[in-house]
Amino acid sequence: MVAASSSDTAFPRAGGAVTSILKKPSVIPGFGLTLGFTLTYLGLIVLLPLAALVVKAGGLGWFGFWNAVFTPRVWAAFQVSFGLSLVGAAINAVFGFVVAWVLVRYSFPGKRLVDALVDLPFALPTAVAGIALSALYAPNGWVGKPLNELFGFKVAFTPIGIAIALTFVGLPFVVRTVQPILQDLPPEEEEAAVSLGATRGQTFWRVVFPAVLPALVTGFALSFARGVGEYGSVIFIAGNMPGLTEILPLLIVIKLEQYDYAGAAAVGTAMLLVSFVMLLILNILQHWMRSRHAR
Repeated sequence: MVAASSSDTAFPRAGGAVTSILKKPSVIPGFGLTLGFTLTYLGLIVLLPLAALVVKAGGLGWFGFWNAVFTPRVWAAFQVSFGLSLVGAAINAVFGFVVAWVLVRYSFPGKRLVDALVDLPFALPTAVAGIALSALYAPNGWVGKPLNELFGFKVAFTPIGIAIALTFVGLPFVVRTVQPILQDLPPEEEEAAVSLGATRGQTFWRVVFPAVLPALVTGFALSFARGVGEYGSVIFIAGNMPGLTEILPLLIVIKLEQYDYAGAAAVGTAMLLVSFVMLLILNILQHWMRSRHAR
């Protein structure tokens, strides 16, 4: 009887421990309701459209999907969109960090104006940005004409123009991601490094940069994701030449205009898979750097 009663009391205690782990007390009640709302909202807004896209592409079958995606024109558009998005994100990672550093570490006249201009690509319609960049870098534009006449360097209607447009729209993501980290970075760490004999370069590379690197990777990923899906600011300056300056979003629109809905869905699904894999790799890298820095 004693053994039975002890075993009977052991399981309720284990169950109570599990229950206490799953239902931790919170200052703000309503975890179940808010979690259900979150999952429902994400399911309707994000997962349902993506599932419809995959189902539409699945109607082609494996061979149909392969024939729709792996064509020279689609493959060239993949290289343009993803390759130049990586280039634009890399440029933003460097110069976006410099802009954030200047805005945080220095005081100068017009600082608030410069800080506000960083957000301009967020508020400016992408079509307006594309028209402005095309007018600026066209062969007869303010910047494009001197470059073309003096150096024979053509920007508009080339991959270089696409990279400039993607850099323009992706800059705020890096600046606004890195800026709060620099603001919250304790100055005592830099002072301690200097007091131990470290130079400015050593202090930056061994103290400041490791702390900012995870945020920098996040900004890089956001800038890259924005560039892959960018449409309005690119089509005006790209020239839209198949195999050279044609981007994936434009190719999808062309297929839709040709009533090739399944082909457009197939290209969109392939684009979704590649983007997901690349963003997953970047997130894993960011998590690894955060855990390494926290040690």
